Amino acid sequence: MKHIIIGTAGHIDHGKTTLIKALTGRNTDRLKEEKQRGISIDLGFAFFDLPSGNRAGIVDVPGHEKFIKNMLAGVQGIDVVLMVIAADEGVMPQTVEHLQILRLLGIKNGLIVVTKCSKVDREWLEEIKLDIREKFKDTFLEDVDIHEVDSITGLGLKGLVAYLDKASGEVTEKSKGGNFRMPVDRVFSISGIGTVVTGTILNGSINEGDSIGIYTKGITSKARSIQVHDQSVKRAESGERCALNLSGIKTLEVKRGDIIASVDSLTPSFIIDCKLNYLKSNEKVLKNNQRIKVYHGTSEIIGRVSILDKEEVIPGEEAYIQIRLEEEIACKREDKFVIRNYSPMVTLGGGTIIEPLGKKTKRYNESYINELIVKEKGENEEILEKLIEGLSNTFPKKEDLLKYFAISEEEFNSQIKVLLENKKVFNISLDNQEVYIHNNFLQDKLNKMFQELESFHDINPLRMGIDKEELKSKIFKQGVKPKIYDYILSYGIEKDLIRKNDNYISLKEFSIKYTEVQNTIRDNIIIEYKKELFNPPKYNDLLKFEKSTQDFEKIYNLLIESGDLVKLPEEVILSIEAVDQAKDKLISYIKENGNINVGSLRDELKTNRKVAVALLEYFDEIKLTKRVENTRILY
Repeated sequence: MKHIIIGTAGHIDHGKTTLIKALTGRNTDRLKEEKQRGISIDLGFAFFDLPSGNRAGIVDVPGHEKFIKNMLAGVQGIDVVLMVIAADEGVMPQTVEHLQILRLLGIKNGLIVVTKCSKVDREWLEEIKLDIREKFKDTFLEDVDIHEVDSITGLGLKGLVAYLDKASGEVTEKSKGGNFRMPVDRVFSISGIGTVVTGTILNGSINEGDSIGIYTKGITSKARSIQVHDQSVKRAESGERCALNLSGIKTLEVKRGDIIASVDSLTPSFIIDCKLNYLKSNEKVLKNNQRIKVYHGTSEIIGRVSILDKEEVIPGEEAYIQIRLEEEIACKREDKFVIRNYSPMVTLGGGTIIEPLGKKTKRYNESYINELIVKEKGENEEILEKLIEGLSNTFPKKEDLLKYFAISEEEFNSQIKVLLENKKVFNISLDNQEVYIHNNFLQDKLNKMFQELESFHDINPLRMGIDKEELKSKIFKQGVKPKIYDYILSYGIEKDLIRKNDNYISLKEFSIKYTEVQNTIRDNIIIEYKKELFNPPKYNDLLKFEKSTQDFEKIYNLLIESGDLVKLPEEVILSIEAVDQAKDKLISYIKENGNINVGSLRDELKTNRKVAVALLEYFDEIKLTKRVENTRILY
């Protein structure tokens, strides 16, 4: 069975609710005030089965201008609109405003229903139809059939149902992929059951028992049970009208305008970047920083407009705008929105959300605007690339990136695969998950690394390189996970840009160049340490024979960095030859005697206790030996 959603639109008292009752047998006016006054105030819902077996859910919207907020909450997600016009009045102000809203929301399928036809004669009816054709020129309804009906007598209803049946077969089914998302249009409580929310599912699907998030509340719940058109089901999918019984949630904790969605699938934001279509019918220009009301899904949020690419927006123009909101919004790229003036309340325009997580920017920022153009007009793959580029400094995971798109995981995997193959994006394994960085981000970090190393080598020509951790703090001011830093280092080494020697990083082509004096100092230090391998000279004794104490200190430290001299615990320094010889003697001794202690090593090497202790602690550190009480055994 295929499900479609039909929505009504049109001026107050043009017979929308009566038409639905004639089609479905249900009165969608449920409020006491609605029945007393004879007008729709809030949204009404019904459904009926078409001759083909397809099921049509119907959303009835109020026609009074005071209840446009409720109308906007009802038309999001509909497949086919019934534009209802009374034969005795014709096109009226709310007919026009509703049509404008439908166009702004990107609704493309619909038909025109002229009601109360029994009240007028044929000549008048033909005049009304001609006027409708004239008023609906250049809209998605300009060439659709006009159906003449009378909901009281039943005139034309059979033909209308047949047309709706045909239209239902032509409606493209919504993709079932992506994370579940449903704007809430009604909240109520049932005794013994608890809180129930209803809405039209925009994306994905939900199963009984699934965990969900309530946005932008920051709370979670479970779908205890699900109904679609008054029938209990185990699963509901995009395009269906759905009622969810929420577990552990009080009625006051959720309201119309909230979004029920998969846990962690949306990131609320106070700033959104949009492409605006400013209605030609507006009497005034849209000014920068103008206060407005934003309608998205079933929500209404107050905000201000920052016009990014022009001084002001003239009626009929399009513009790139940033909306800074007073409350958070939870949306995705390509969602539709409508804006109305704060006061007086008139519809100004609407369009498409380009960036759901906008960053505060100055007006006329060419780079920022160009990014929006790519995000607006590019293919998903290109947009995904731009998104990763913008988020690379946060090292986004797959689920982070999916928050921006109403696409399935399969579509994401296909697009990311191409980006990885073309080396536009790189993936790094982190905490058993893949994180992504853009090639530009990687190159930027390598360039900064190159600059830091160049500067370091200029200042420190007698240093093998900069300490690995010191370099990290210069490149990543806010810190970074070791695996990500190691990945960037490995990439630089692979590309022959840098070299790693133990914990020191240098440029690939860097080499230490000694002066004649410096070379003599180096040779003298090594000679002194080799004279008596296990009775090393004292630093100050070596220093007092040198005229250039500054060079001596640098060369001495360089010999430690290069490994010619080895710094042991207890501030003991030996030549590498001494350490290697001590290692060989220690291994031979333990193999012959089973273990070794400080005194034994001291005697073997003919050294003092301090050097013997320092060597044993060093061998423990490199896991050559393991301490057992006062002895060492091989690790």
